[in-house]
Amino acid sequence: MAIFIGIVGGLFALLVLAYWIISQKTNNKNTKYVRQLVEGTKKSSFSMDIFYQKFYIKCVNLPFLRRYTLKLRRRLEIINLEDEYITRKQVAQIMFKAIALILPLTIFVIYMTYTNYLLLCSLLLFELFFIESLLEGMVDGIDNKLLREQLDFFAEIRHAYHEYNMVEEAIYEVSQDDEKEVSRQAEKIYEVLISDDPETELEKYYDIAPNSYLKEFAGVSYLTKEFGDRKDKDGASLYLKNLNNITQEMQIEIMKRDKLDYVFQSLSMISAVPILFLDVIKNWAIGQFAFTRQFYNGTLGFIFQVVLIIITFASFMLTRKLKDNGSVNTAKNMENPWQAKLYKKKYVKKFVDLFIPKPGTKDYRKIVQLLKDSASKLKMEWLYINRIFAAVGGFVVSLIILIAAHKMAINYQFTEPTSDYNLLGSMSESQEKKAMETTEKDNYFLKKYQYDYDVTEQILYADIAESDQYGMSSSTELDKINERIWGKLQIVQSEYIKWFEILIAFVFMVIAYMAPVWLLIFQKIMRQMDMENEVMQFQTIILMLMKIERVNVEMILEWLERYSNIFREPISKCVNNYESGPWEALEELKNDISFQQLIRIVESLQAAVEQIPIRQAFDELDTERAYHQEKRKEGNERLIARKSKIGQVVGFAPMVLLFVAYLIAPMCVIGMTSMTEAFSTMQSMSI
Repeated sequence: MAIFIGIVGGLFALLVLAYWIISQKTNNKNTKYVRQLVEGTKKSSFSMDIFYQKFYIKCVNLPFLRRYTLKLRRRLEIINLEDEYITRKQVAQIMFKAIALILPLTIFVIYMTYTNYLLLCSLLLFELFFIESLLEGMVDGIDNKLLREQLDFFAEIRHAYHEYNMVEEAIYEVSQDDEKEVSRQAEKIYEVLISDDPETELEKYYDIAPNSYLKEFAGVSYLTKEFGDRKDKDGASLYLKNLNNITQEMQIEIMKRDKLDYVFQSLSMISAVPILFLDVIKNWAIGQFAFTRQFYNGTLGFIFQVVLIIITFASFMLTRKLKDNGSVNTAKNMENPWQAKLYKKKYVKKFVDLFIPKPGTKDYRKIVQLLKDSASKLKMEWLYINRIFAAVGGFVVSLIILIAAHKMAINYQFTEPTSDYNLLGSMSESQEKKAMETTEKDNYFLKKYQYDYDVTEQILYADIAESDQYGMSSSTELDKINERIWGKLQIVQSEYIKWFEILIAFVFMVIAYMAPVWLLIFQKIMRQMDMENEVMQFQTIILMLMKIERVNVEMILEWLERYSNIFREPISKCVNNYESGPWEALEELKNDISFQQLIRIVESLQAAVEQIPIRQAFDELDTERAYHQEKRKEGNERLIARKSKIGQVVGFAPMVLLFVAYLIAPMCVIGMTSMTEAFSTMQSMSI
């Protein structure tokens, strides 16, 4: 006991000593100062910023959300110039909004379509496309916000440049507003201009700049800082005039984006909404008009559903492509895609080469020209790998759909109530119960003779007459029962893949094989106006550069390559070959492109290589500047009008097919057929 009391007393003394030491440390001057700082930063209420940072970590760690989170991050970190905190916050905000919208929609979809597995799987797959569209729309909103901020930023740059008459000082002065996204871009450009090697740092900034207008601004600012500002022939500052040209380009682009957003703001949803109401319309039609049950629950109804789902997917994807302005996704890695890896295998290469046209043939030249006109980055072999995979997929999916349709037709004979009911209305509960009892009796014979293809109608009649199910029926009733069951049996035994259905699958295989080419044709049509816009942007760049004394043709080509999108590949090839011969490289560039307005620019560059100065070669650009701007505005109007018409046709196609082909047409056809049969029966009875 004495030892125990001593141990307890010693522990108590140690606790008292520890308390005294801690209290002394917590009351010293430095600790009090740190405590005051911490208390000044604490928030008593819930912080959304902290929530978004934690939510970002959760999204990165979850397998399904990780893909979308990292995809968003790659786009936003360019806008935020790798500011980790803001990038994570914006990614988490977008993901949180998307999940808050998708989860209720998923629950609603499952509740509405849990009995239809085909529709349920299609809708869940459709939600994946919808999520990507939603996320891209939110990122585009941030990009558009940055573009609008650039207008105010350039206006402030003009005033600051008048005050300081130094490019870097003007940019530094305007970049002090931390609340705007564009301020971070301005700070980065300022750091580039004052660095020890601004040319190298500028090249690095070109790789991370969020849009071409900031690239142009950074490039013009660098040239002005290096070579000085000049006065134009009217006495105006060349730097400010170039800044005004970039501003006008941005204003045209903002107006174009706003109009496209207005035109397509609901078309994507309109094209997708009909798929949600397939089961609703089906159940309503069966409930109100019972004679449509056989159509909606049978083979034709199933095929109509599949066709509507496919058309809805196609409409949704085409609507997205229409709104995308047909721009090339430069962020996408096309150096070594899965097609290239697959084509490296010998047996795959030999098989694919069987489908590729021989070089020099008409078909080969046609495909090469189509790839150029559509500004596609696909190589010939990659295109044909896509076509082969699409063909195989189309054939397999067609067979699966046909097999499922036959199984559905057989299942309908075994599960649907067997009764003669009126043209309008539906059966009562007691009538339906009695009809299901008849179906179960009929199923006994259907299961017995389903795979007996030698059975005759007489054998079936004899079996029915001796059975426990219908043995007590009269001869007249037996004739009707035998006729009914024999009709069902004929349907059940005839539901198998037939030769013409294999032919139909081959037709769909050919359609799927041609689909990648048709997509290129669609891109070609949509790209014609975008090519014109890019060439007009080239004209603006040349207009800014041609008045700088030290600019040469090679520098102009480098700038065009930097700001090109659709024509990046042929211009890059020309830049790489320029040292071996300027005239020959430009001539090869002419052969690689088919757009006439760009060919004229290349011819002017050829004239400026040896014959005349650059300023004289492009003198008409300065005199016709107002004309080119009006032409571009009018071109944008035509582009938006064309896309609007195509978008309305594509977007409303599923809705029209849903009501016309899936609801009204079957009802009219089946109704007229039923009325004809009813009148025929009445006439035979009267006779």
